Amino acid sequence: MRRLLEPFLLTVTAMLVAGYAYVTWRLATDPRQHVALAIPFVLVWVVPAIYWGGRRRDQSMLDKLVLQASYLSMGWLSFLVVLALVRDVVLVTTLWSPALARVHAIARDAGIPIVFAGSLVALLVGTMRARRGPRVHAIEVSIPDLHPDLEGFRIAQITDLHVGRDIRRPYVERVVALTKPLKADLIALTGDMVDGSVERLADEVAPLAELARASPAFFVLGNHDGYSGAQVWSAHFRKLGFNVLLNTHAMMERKGARIVVAGVLDPTLRPGPRPDVAIANAPAAALRVLLAHNPKSAPDAERVGYDLQLSGHTHGGQFFPWTLVVRRIHGPHHHGLSRRGKMWVYVSPGTGTWGPPVRLGTRPEVTLLRLVTARSPFP
Repeated sequence: MRRLLEPFLLTVTAMLVAGYAYVTWRLATDPRQHVALAIPFVLVWVVPAIYWGGRRRDQSMLDKLVLQASYLSMGWLSFLVVLALVRDVVLVTTLWSPALARVHAIARDAGIPIVFAGSLVALLVGTMRARRGPRVHAIEVSIPDLHPDLEGFRIAQITDLHVGRDIRRPYVERVVALTKPLKADLIALTGDMVDGSVERLADEVAPLAELARASPAFFVLGNHDGYSGAQVWSAHFRKLGFNVLLNTHAMMERKGARIVVAGVLDPTLRPGPRPDVAIANAPAAALRVLLAHNPKSAPDAERVGYDLQLSGHTHGGQFFPWTLVVRRIHGPHHHGLSRRGKMWVYVSPGTGTWGPPVRLGTRPEVTLLRLVTARSPFP
């Protein structure tokens, strides 16, 4: 009972009740529809109320079905509420315009089935885009006064894979198959690789070891890795061949150029991200790269002189309308390449998905960053 009175769950409950009241007010025309619409809202509520925080595990087939239905309901209700709002905006803006009387009549009379059909189509398309998996997204990052020996230096970034409920070994194998041909000089895993224990997921993440055998490879913890067991997963990724950076750094060399690769803890882990501590006592280097799961480390990282920060966490919002929410919360470092003073920040939209297995307005990626001193086309 105490769990139900926690502020987070009370907030979620209030939001779901408000959403249900609005949707049934605008879209339900009889009591049966009120009951039917209550089901997805209850399914969404069940996850934070029962499953989050370790109250119940998703071990049984029933649990897995409930979670899958819940996350799909999250995606569908997001689209449903947005389209219901769009319909109401159309109704209001066309109400007093004789020229738009036809549009008003369509929104009034056919709008409800259009809203339901549109939300289902959006869910279907978004699910298909997520299931399609990642692509390679190649970008150039122009570093001022880049050492000549670092011209064309390649970094492959994988982040927010979220191996667990939906994403399993075959998906991981596809990610590895995409990444290996890139012949990266550095592999960066920037957190949230897993959602579950080492005992359950060791075999699912095993293909990632191939990347560590091919190139220098580094790993930092994300918040979900922490929820799943920060110490045990850190130890496991070391066994896979990754250099695990916990507010620490490592050195690399390419020909005559030295590179500092530092990594910080996620803000949910103690003592939190410390870009200054991570680079403490590092020797002079031609390039300083920070791996930070959460992009909010950027101001501190820029102050202590990093050249490039690689992050994830935001998923780019994953699908509309959350793409707008993420832009508001994390801007200007919410998705893609941006600047923080003299430092570049790249925020990947993620290699997998979390929650609703839906992508609409974003696409999962394996990122290939190529360092240059001037604009030049990719080979």
